[in-house]
Amino acid sequence: MRGFRFWGLVPAWGLMVATLMVPLVIVALVSVAERGAYGGFAWAFTLEPYKEILFSEDWDGNLVFDPKYLAIIGRTLALAAATTAICMALALPVAYVIATRTPRMKAALIYLVTLPFWVSMIVRVYAWLIILGNDGVVGRAWAALGGEGTLLFTSGAMLVGMVYSYIPLMVLPVFAAIEKLDPALLEAGADLYASRWTTARRVILPLTWPGLAAGAILVFVPALGTVLEPMLLGGGKQMMMGTLIQSQFGGARNWPFGAAVALVLMAMVVLVLIANARRAMRKEARA
Repeated sequence: MRGFRFWGLVPAWGLMVATLMVPLVIVALVSVAERGAYGGFAWAFTLEPYKEILFSEDWDGNLVFDPKYLAIIGRTLALAAATTAICMALALPVAYVIATRTPRMKAALIYLVTLPFWVSMIVRVYAWLIILGNDGVVGRAWAALGGEGTLLFTSGAMLVGMVYSYIPLMVLPVFAAIEKLDPALLEAGADLYASRWTTARRVILPLTWPGLAAGAILVFVPALGTVLEPMLLGGGKQMMMGTLIQSQFGGARNWPFGAAVALVLMAMVVLVLIANARRAMRKEARA
């Protein structure tokens, strides 16, 4: 049995090494390589790609602090955090309504929540191009209310697209957490004359927090590397880390810098996961 436990996991370990560890090692090696004369990279150890994130060269070749890439990182963090917060605020009541329906209605509502995943992400984002455009429903309503300009190609348009794309990832774990709630706890709150807001704040929210935390990870991590929303709804004017990486491996052909930014993005994701794991460990230790 002990031998089977070891050798039975070898195929999974091999697959993980081949599809995860090896590509990460390659990206890490490219991030410390030199940019090729005609694009790509040349093998040589240098930290210039990482320096380029914080500094640029002036006319005399001296390094000067340049915050333009830090602004992109900050914008990425801000939009990802805003997307996560809005998804949490919207998912909690939606998940509660679904969890309190009849079994047949519950299955139908869960189907509607997951239905967008049956359509390509590109199609969904293009749909918001039409909706938010000047000839779209929201665009015409905006103009009728006296709004100036277009809603597209702004941070708000990107935020709307990101919330729409990732909110199912928040609803499902929150629904699973609420479905496990003991109805007797809600009845006890009502017997103690607690208002609905007090019951939600003192009973529902603490007991569903594990589902909210899991949903926050599922939303925040992919939101950090989103590409389609900045390219289409942002019109390329509001660059984020995902589009920056894509441009460096694409048109700019600066692979070392793109790999360095990719590793910085991965480090941010790892920090979020470590923080969540430490929180879970502390909670388990207290329990």
